[in-house]
Amino acid sequence: MAEIEIRPFAAGDADDVLSVILPIQREEFGIDISADAQPDLRVIPDFYQSRKGQFWVAVKDGAIVGTLGLKDIGNNQAALRKMFVAAEVRGSEHGVAARLLERMFAHARAVGLADIFLGTTDKFVAAHRFYEKNGFTEIAKDALPRSFPLMAVDSKFYRYRVG
Repeated sequence: MAEIEIRPFAAGDADDVLSVILPIQREEFGIDISADAQPDLRVIPDFYQSRKGQFWVAVKDGAIVGTLGLKDIGNNQAALRKMFVAAEVRGSEHGVAARLLERMFAHARAVGLADIFLGTTDKFVAAHRFYEKNGFTEIAKDALPRSFPLMAVDSKFYRYRVG
């Protein structure tokens, strides 16, 4: 089994990040979305890798196979966005999603974040179970901070209290 490396997004990763995310959104989940509708993915350093935020990629055999963005939304709070893992490396035997989340939690503690929020769609049922298993609690939409970046497709929301 090839080793999976979790590292921060670097210059030159943008196209590979899109090549992981877009097929999952469009083909697996039938969400009609384009790269142009996700401008944050073209400016990852500015959008995610500023203040207390970060963006990580999971790399296997030189190819990006997973992503996770953490957007600083102020007040020691952040939004988890763009967590995607390629189908061929999903599941506990690979541990890609768990390792991405562990890296994010360690970062959140190190930079003093208090809460991490996320929005997802009703379609990502396996993701809901994964988030709940890893300490996220479902919350009502009106419990989100005002600064939370709502996406039109989001219909289910979670909070993780850091520390």
